[in-house]
Amino acid sequence: MPGQRKRKKRQREALARHRDRFGPDAGHWEVVCSPQDETALRAEMRRLRAERPDLDEDAVRVDMLCGRLVHPTTYRLSVFVPFDADAEQLDAEQPQEA
Repeated sequence: MPGQRKRKKRQREALARHRDRFGPDAGHWEVVCSPQDETALRAEMRRLRAERPDLDEDAVRVDMLCGRLVHPTTYRLSVFVPFDADAEQLDAEQPQEA
């Protein structure tokens, strides 16, 4: 098929970029909230977008933990935190010595 090689190459490159950006060596996923209601999840996502307008959509993850009769369905909203951002945050929290 014409263009199949190019398309597969682009897909492999995009997957490699995603792996480099969100891999275990780049940072970790931090859970923001775990509501059991989809409307609460949407409200939390709107709040997160309003608080952090520069937040990349790829850096937000929603996991749906499917429930059964005993356990209700739970949603988990996570944000990717790169390791360099962790170091900057820790530096900002520690008092500066004179």
